[in-house]
Amino acid sequence: MCNNSGDSKCISEILTVINILQNNAECADTCLDTCDRGFLGNTVSTFAYNTRPVMLYTAFSNGVTPWTMPTTRDETGEATSSVFRVEKVDGNCATFRVLAENTDPETSPTMPYVITNSFFTMNLNCVCAIRCLNDTIVEGV
Repeated sequence: MCNNSGDSKCISEILTVINILQNNAECADTCLDTCDRGFLGNTVSTFAYNTRPVMLYTAFSNGVTPWTMPTTRDETGEATSSVFRVEKVDGNCATFRVLAENTDPETSPTMPYVITNSFFTMNLNCVCAIRCLNDTIVEGV
């Protein structure tokens, strides 16, 4: 069951803030340590993070299991991920890039995710909750 009331404003506004912060990764502001805090990283003067990864929870999974998507565009890809980078917010729709786990032991401690060429657009009326993960650096975005 989706949020049929058409009021996905809360989630849309948070994702819009995240998208703006990612596009302007050196925003200097202070607020609570929440998804919509006004800067990326632990403090305003933190190393230049460029991504606030999110997980999405939908009514289809009763808000318990994170939404997953394939990490590749081809139909044969079996690998999936539940970690995404918001790329664009347009009203009650958002486009996300699927992030994959970084398996390189040299860089994974500081860069836990890598970009994929897999994108999807979601109607935010179907999103019950978002979970923000630690801000990080993702190369290539």
